[in-house]
Amino acid sequence: MNLTRRQLLRIGAGVGVATAGGVLLTACGDDAQGTAGQASSGAPRKGGVLRVGALGKASAITRDPHGVQNNESDFLILSLVYDALTVPGVTSNVAPRLAATWEPSADVKRWRFTIAEGATFHDGTPVTADDVVWSLQRLRNTPAGKTRLPGVEADAIQADGTNAVTLTSTYANSELPLLARLTTFTLKKDTADVAGSPGTGPFKLESFQDGNARLVRNDAWYGGDVLLDAVEVRMFESPQAMANALLAGQIDLASNVGAVAARVAESRSDVQIVKRPNDMAMPIVMRVADGPFADVRVREALRLAVDREAMVKQVLSGYGTVANDVLGTADPAYDKALPQRTRDLERAKRLLTEAGFDRAKTYQLYTTEDIPGLAESATLFATQMRDVDVKIEVVKQESSAFWDGTWLKSPLYTTYWGTNDSLVFFASKTMASDAAQNEAAWKDPAFDAAYQSAVATADQTVRTGRLKELQKIEYERSGYLLWGMADGVDLAAAKVRDLPKLGGYGRVQLERTWLSA
Repeated sequence: MNLTRRQLLRIGAGVGVATAGGVLLTACGDDAQGTAGQASSGAPRKGGVLRVGALGKASAITRDPHGVQNNESDFLILSLVYDALTVPGVTSNVAPRLAATWEPSADVKRWRFTIAEGATFHDGTPVTADDVVWSLQRLRNTPAGKTRLPGVEADAIQADGTNAVTLTSTYANSELPLLARLTTFTLKKDTADVAGSPGTGPFKLESFQDGNARLVRNDAWYGGDVLLDAVEVRMFESPQAMANALLAGQIDLASNVGAVAARVAESRSDVQIVKRPNDMAMPIVMRVADGPFADVRVREALRLAVDREAMVKQVLSGYGTVANDVLGTADPAYDKALPQRTRDLERAKRLLTEAGFDRAKTYQLYTTEDIPGLAESATLFATQMRDVDVKIEVVKQESSAFWDGTWLKSPLYTTYWGTNDSLVFFASKTMASDAAQNEAAWKDPAFDAAYQSAVATADQTVRTGRLKELQKIEYERSGYLLWGMADGVDLAAAKVRDLPKLGGYGRVQLERTWLSA
């Protein structure tokens, strides 16, 4: 995806979340750093080089922190070199990073973010408000900028003194700090050549070649002690090749390698399987604006025809859970009271007949092999649809062809998202009528009103109630068929300690990870 689409990954340093009327004001410490893996053997120690494998393709490499990161390997590198303003946390879904504190105006439209004390670029230059403003305006002016900073125009990003910036939304938005979590990376003002430019993150880029990189510890990082001496990132074009490299001892960590690799590694006592539940959504998108799936009855029929349990068992090898067509399942406000859809072939056939759906035609379902299980989910889905006499041809595309030509345009395609802890994230970025990445071309005034109403209130209890109405609308008539949630799966050597346990963006933050002797 970019966002941009492909991995919305996350985390950082921080702790102690203060609120006012339900609105996050500040957080500092370790709220953002959750860790997993084998129990630590002794105290964390400095030193060592962590060799990390990450998925990517040579044709999709990018060096721009504000560009489209189609490769997980690119996003990993950029996220270690640069810091976002905010990140997901363990006790809340937003915690500080480069922004140490934030507070809203009374109408929740204007937010003031204060830069972390001691934040410097890798060349020793202090980070200023002018640097942050220039970087956010550059980000906002990218093609995906409207989605990355929803409701905030470029000229509404301003310096407030030397160490704070203000972001003013066009509407009341109590969730703006959360929406600023991803790719709000800061570069030095007026940077002309962004590739390899100094960042503010826990690691400094030492070398980069053909998608592979070596990063060394930033001893001056404002976020605290970084334990590893260096991180070496190696790009792999397939999960199988990456898993084989891990099992052969050529790398120490296979990042987001998938369920199939986990099954293979289950018998290996020298390999850790790090599972991040509820990590990745892999929905099927049905175009709502026009075409064969514009009728809500057709979309409901396909949701009733899918065998969700079989999809989780076969596609995810059991490393996942059944979902219910609402994205954001890890949000504390996720409505578990919505009736769980189960397979009902008779009702599905009846709805298709009522809608006049042409079952004599064959419909193309487009997919790509960017992440483990995506293409496999399309194939099994197509097989299951035969039970309601719907003929589907799976079309596998190379990554660039899929994201440039199919995504946002095709009547039926697979997609995936690794940021799953926020209902508002998806509402603002993929479902609101004016969302730049509205995947199903869905325009629903009632949904838009529910979204605006939810984010306009600072009271968490009231907001949760309004989010239930938003979910009900999404559940009943959106263009998403979310059959299941995939667990995130990493494989790691036994010596690797305190890997991040948060999903998505969280797993790329390695400043607290260490290697045992």
